[in-house]
Amino acid sequence: MERFEAGEKSREIAAALRVSVRSVERWRRQWREDGAAGIASKGSPGRPKLSDAQIARLEPPMREFIEASKDWLTVLQLPSYAPDLNPQEGILSLVKRTIGNLAAANLDQLARAVRRSLKQIQYRPHLIDGCLTTTGLIMDG
Repeated sequence: MERFEAGEKSREIAAALRVSVRSVERWRRQWREDGAAGIASKGSPGRPKLSDAQIARLEPPMREFIEASKDWLTVLQLPSYAPDLNPQEGILSLVKRTIGNLAAANLDQLARAVRRSLKQIQYRPHLIDGCLTTTGLIMDG
């Protein structure tokens, strides 16, 4: 929103956020029509939500698993839904862009496309750094 108010060009915003110019133009149009409310995140519509009872049922076995796996597993507690703190969300977004229009004939073809996309990302460290930077997380080393 600050970038729109400052008059920054859509192309510059898209490059800085690593999104398409078309997305920025859509956000700008929504911002002009509805202000800040027009571009506020509405969350992920397709993400399943667990009830309190389901969470209560899953919690004890998960805690047991975590306790039994402490030698190799590190668990970080994040807020209930915090894609902005999760670099995995950025990587997933990059993968979705590369396979977004794929009409896979079967699951194996889809899995190959995902693996190929992840391999391409692996050899482009600036993409991974960008996903980490947006979270505010810092890698040591």
